[in-house]
Amino acid sequence: MTQITAQQGRRVGNGTIMAMCFVFVGAMVGMAYAAVPLYQLFCQVTGYNGTTQRTEQYSDVILDRAMPVTFDANTSNGLNWDFKAAGRIEPKIGETVQVAFTATNRSSTPTTGTAVFNVTPMEAGAYFNKVECFCFTETTLQPGETLEMPVVFFVDPEITKAEETKNIKTITLSYTFYPSQPSKPVAAVQEKGKPANGQL
Repeated sequence: MTQITAQQGRRVGNGTIMAMCFVFVGAMVGMAYAAVPLYQLFCQVTGYNGTTQRTEQYSDVILDRAMPVTFDANTSNGLNWDFKAAGRIEPKIGETVQVAFTATNRSSTPTTGTAVFNVTPMEAGAYFNKVECFCFTETTLQPGETLEMPVVFFVDPEITKAEETKNIKTITLSYTFYPSQPSKPVAAVQEKGKPANGQL
């Protein structure tokens, strides 16, 4: 009787260990999938790695001090676009300004791109606030089409108070366009599957 009980105990113990292993592996997989969006959220909140902030409100404080801003435009391999940056400006800190980038599709087919961005010095990212930006959505250009793309932003006056940013003299906003697949219209999806009315 004692030997049977011991064997049952070992089986129960092994089963518990197996269950714990499955839970651990499942948790690791879940964390792997969550890592990217959590990292992006962390960057947006803290400005880490030069990530700019997104806001719907304009600054209500404008300082009597200019903050020169330069711009950089790049395209990755696989996207045949001519992407040009806006010119250097010198807005006052807290002043909401608009600049325009331009992109031309040099290919013979419609192409879609997605822009990623950052600012340097990286410490300035937490104080660089975008109100409007072409980088918030995908951009599709027809063959030969040229599009002017606005960016509306301001530099938060708090940048002058933080120890790590109060001596920053110039900020550079940089964009890189990468190719992406455009979203398919609902109608196109329905054509590949069942008709919208459900008839065969």
